[in-house]
Amino acid sequence: MNGILKNLGIIIIVIASIVLVLSHFLGWNNSNAVQFGAFGAMIVGLVLYIVLNKRD
Repeated sequence: MNGILKNLGIIIIVIASIVLVLSHFLGWNNSNAVQFGAFGAMIVGLVLYIVLNKRD
């Protein structure tokens, strides 16, 4: 469980990246909500990664 928690930030960043790539190929480029949502998830994932790995 601790390993998953330690890598939670990276997992969120990867999922957000996949959403961005899929939105490009599926033609969701007109919806800013998808773009901003994925960007927000990347920022949250980055902050989580820094906070959770700073303890070590």
